[in-house]
Amino acid sequence: MIALSIDSVEDHRKWSEDIVSFNQDQSCCPLPFPIIADDKRELAVLLGMLDPDERDKDGMPLTARCVFVVGPDKRLKLSILYPATTGRNFDEILRVVDSLQLTATKKVATPVDWKPGQEVMVIPSLSDEEANKLFPSGFTLKEVPSGKKYIRYTKP
Repeated sequence: MIALSIDSVEDHRKWSEDIVSFNQDQSCCPLPFPIIADDKRELAVLLGMLDPDERDKDGMPLTARCVFVVGPDKRLKLSILYPATTGRNFDEILRVVDSLQLTATKKVATPVDWKPGQEVMVIPSLSDEEANKLFPSGFTLKEVPSGKKYIRYTKP
């Protein structure tokens, strides 16, 4: 993890002490990730990270709470843009990373609200014959009104 902020290095030091103190009731440890100081907003503009609605006291746009997940292949796998007034949901971000890691190696998809250890869906492009080979413990077909046989669940 790495952070980008439009504040100066000195502002980061002060802010990180406050955050560590707030979360741990003591100011003993540095944040467990680096912060890039982008006080000229060059990277924030380049990456489209400025909130169009929220502004600082000088009328300058604030940085939005952006999340980018980049895969080992150096390609963007996920982009979430929260408004500057909304904090990120790290449980959801970690859930998505778990899903990305699983689906990168197995021919499955994760359903809505999926959590690690729960059943996953066999990707629709896989035939039943291929699915039986890849998932020897089998899969469960969910009947749907259309009669299509594409919603199949299995253990990862």
